[in-house]
Amino acid sequence: MLRTRGLTKQFGGLTAVDEVDFALDDELCSLIGPNGAGKTTFFDLLTGALEPTAGTIELGGKEDRRDVTSAAPNETAAAGLHRSYQITNVFPTSTVLENVRIAAQAHGSDSFKLWRNVGSFGEYTDEAYAILERVGLAGAADTVASTLSHGEKRQLEVAIALAGDPDVLLLDEPNAGVSSESVDEIIGLIDDVADDHAVLLVEHNMDIVMNVSERVVVLHQGSIIADGDPQTVRNDPAVQEAYLGGYEPGADGTHETNATDSEGSAA
Repeated sequence: MLRTRGLTKQFGGLTAVDEVDFALDDELCSLIGPNGAGKTTFFDLLTGALEPTAGTIELGGKEDRRDVTSAAPNETAAAGLHRSYQITNVFPTSTVLENVRIAAQAHGSDSFKLWRNVGSFGEYTDEAYAILERVGLAGAADTVASTLSHGEKRQLEVAIALAGDPDVLLLDEPNAGVSSESVDEIIGLIDDVADDHAVLLVEHNMDIVMNVSERVVVLHQGSIIADGDPQTVRNDPAVQEAYLGGYEPGADGTHETNATDSEGSAA
């Protein structure tokens, strides 16, 4: 579904992503590592927000694989790779339904038909309602997005990312800032979308990672240092030293460092 070979990103003398060979099949894979490991930079490379210094990015199966190394964000999205963001990114003054309908239209064939009445885009409205039903927001369809709780906004972000039915879904800390009461809903949502999408998840809460992941990849200083099932990765000495030292399930599953990614944002 998604493959990188030798993927590298340098910022001056700093190498944020260092010759990463990675492949995602039809699975739920978590990408973990300390802040500054290069996770957000890796996501930005995959989605076309950053151009690699070296290496390649491919999307699709063996018969329809496409090179998207130099593709712009709208082109990677059209190719079937969608992303949710670490910081909530919705249209605050639009309704929940409008947020998802606009995203569905953007991925359809009517994205530039600006002068048609919105009522004539019935297929996108139907798609939006179906997605909202799936993520648990159907009852809030007519609610202005700015009035949602933080957890509901995270659900809306996932709904927007699902518009257009992507092949690969990148979820960047969907649990960030969510209250403890809403964590189970977010976990259930991640499990649900992974049933019919390849999912690459960045998440700092190790309890969530260990519970939902089929596979865990650990990034440290821009390089992959471990790749395997959750239990194997958890017990890996290199991972324990770099990131998981002292982690106990159910105690406090969140691991943070004070380092930042090269663009100045946590990664």
